[in-house]
Amino acid sequence: MTDAAAALEPGRQIEILDELTEEQAREVRELIEDAARTDGTTAVSEQGRLQLHGGAREGIRHLLLTDGGRLSGYGQLEDTDPVEAPAAEFVVHPSLRGRGHGRALGSALLAASGRRLRVWAHGGKAAARHLAQVLGLALFRELRQLRRPLGPEAPPLPAAALPAGVTVRTFVPGADDAAWLAANAAAFAHHPEQGSLTQRDLNDRIAQPWFDAKGFFLAERDGELVGFHWTKVHEEQRLGEVYVVGVLPGAQGGGLGKALTAIGLHHLAERGLPTAMLYVDADNPAALAVYQGLGFTTHEVDLMYRTES
Repeated sequence: MTDAAAALEPGRQIEILDELTEEQAREVRELIEDAARTDGTTAVSEQGRLQLHGGAREGIRHLLLTDGGRLSGYGQLEDTDPVEAPAAEFVVHPSLRGRGHGRALGSALLAASGRRLRVWAHGGKAAARHLAQVLGLALFRELRQLRRPLGPEAPPLPAAALPAGVTVRTFVPGADDAAWLAANAAAFAHHPEQGSLTQRDLNDRIAQPWFDAKGFFLAERDGELVGFHWTKVHEEQRLGEVYVVGVLPGAQGGGLGKALTAIGLHHLAERGLPTAMLYVDADNPAALAVYQGLGFTTHEVDLMYRTES
């Protein structure tokens, strides 16, 4: 459908769709990639990019902003959290900024969410902070990207001291899916974005070119999964990522998280990668202390804004 209220500028239209055709998804990905080359950061998260393909997904809507028939901006609204307000990401093509497209997309997302909205501003750019103010959104969350050198000149990595009775092996696709999904849900019960991953979400990631089961570590005690560290390699940037580290509630507090992080970092260093990165919430002092103790420092921040009502 077309949002007539957002189409006040002659030639501008915003279409809200439950799913994209493959051609539309391709055009959106190209727009996101063009913006990332200009901005130095990606405006739509990995999860958001995966949700462009594969047909309709529950709670996901896509906003296509066209100007004179040309795709000029994209927004995604995810309404899957049973408690929190819907979350959104949006981006305008860098060559078409300064024309009110960002404000139009933001206004359309507000309307589509019933004016109950959370919005990510990846990289925390000044223009995004200003637009959030214009839209009446308040700062709600700060997600930090930390980095650490891994090369020969870097500080040495600590040894991985596993708690007594814990062994580590690598993930086996198909055989470990259900156990990992259950463990992930338990470890991130407080974190709906990560803890709500489904088999479809896992399949999406396994199908990506970057997936490597050799870098997906599972910690077990008495045959039960108690923690994990999934690493990721960004080949173009030659960057290794501490993609997700999780420890089940009954195994927390014994150093397992730090040991798993060290195992993954050694793996990335052995791959010859010069740098490792990870994301952590600014209001998680315990995790920040662990990562800073491992030599990580802040590289950039992502900011989330929300309506105050």
